[in-house]
Amino acid sequence: YGWFQIIAYCLYCEASALNFGYFNEAFDKAAPGDYGWKPPLLATDDAALKTKRLNAEIANGRLAMVAIIGMFFQDGLTGAAWGDWSLYTDSPLRAFETELGVQAPLGYWDPLGLNKSADEATFKRRRAVEIKHGRICMLATIGYIVPYYFKWPGELSPSMGLAFEDVPQGIQAFEKLPWVGGAQIVAFCGFCETTGFFSGEARDIGFMRDSTQKGEPGNYGVGFPTFIGKVADPEVRKRKLAAELANGRLAMVAIIGMFFQD
Repeated sequence: YGWFQIIAYCLYCEASALNFGYFNEAFDKAAPGDYGWKPPLLATDDAALKTKRLNAEIANGRLAMVAIIGMFFQDGLTGAAWGDWSLYTDSPLRAFETELGVQAPLGYWDPLGLNKSADEATFKRRRAVEIKHGRICMLATIGYIVPYYFKWPGELSPSMGLAFEDVPQGIQAFEKLPWVGGAQIVAFCGFCETTGFFSGEARDIGFMRDSTQKGEPGNYGVGFPTFIGKVADPEVRKRKLAAELANGRLAMVAIIGMFFQD
């Protein structure tokens, strides 16, 4: 009878709050949420203070709606509303939760569940792509900022009479880019892709594949990005690779923000 009592009490509260009338008729006669009861210590006749407290109630209610759903999910997965993630032993994310890049405060973050059905090869391809995009965006972000403070002297294209100083900042620079210059950029990118990026070994890449995805993603064997040697200490190397991933992720967001703002 417990559930019956709960349901009956909820129905009584709902009906009595509406004066036992229909929804539209009842809501037209009162302010939303105003059931005529003034809670002690909270009710006030001050209009400004009442508005402030009502706004706080709505904000807290929104937060509580998200919080209770999160507690339901965490309880269902770990056995407690504040359960430890390590208790969720059946998680499909276990295979990749210790990989490089799993960092605070989000930990293993895959909101779309892309890796639920992924194998190791798929994960390595995605990690190689992430590292490459991060590196490109780090360079792009610096390259977006530097021209505001420094430009090379001389001419960019003597045949067109185009000086470096004539090239505008940001996206507008594409309007001044000679087509031969654009072709050189594309050719250089293609060269890097097909030769393994100066690693001395041309590897099987193909469509949507990177030359490093079969080994260690992002490791082209040249000490990227300094080309002055490799890090020997395993812990230092791990920390620097994690920093590179974090900085690359930030740079991907940053360059997109710059594009939009420009």
